Amino acid sequence: QVQLVESGGGLVQAGGSLRLSCAASGRTFSNYAKGWFRQAPGKEREFVAAISWGGANTGYSDSVKGRFTISRDNAKDILYLQMNSLKPEDTAVYYCAAGGVAYGVWYRAEERYDYWGQGTQVTVSS
Repeated sequence: QVQLVESGGGLVQAGGSLRLSCAASGRTFSNYAKGWFRQAPGKEREFVAAISWGGANTGYSDSVKGRFTISRDNAKDILYLQMNSLKPEDTAVYYCAAGGVAYGVWYRAEERYDYWGQGTQVTVSS
């Protein structure tokens, strides 16, 4: 079964840090662009960060730029999201996604991603 599995979510106080991981199983996604999205209660899912398959190019939403860092280990086929200086408004279910094999390209739009994980809950208390 082809899947992406997120881990690392949890409860943290404002100002704290968490690192999310997204591991692939069933096939390799090491040559796909990957991204993180999140969905807060009552809101639409939104783009957080993305990375090209080679890892050279990254993009972030304005709300997380400077606080979050996306990275990947293609040898292990794992995607990461380091989240620092967390705020209560970062509370959401975080999803990883994979899609697109063009070199050097990352995607902001959900429709560019073909594979999605089930999500991991991140809760930031004030």
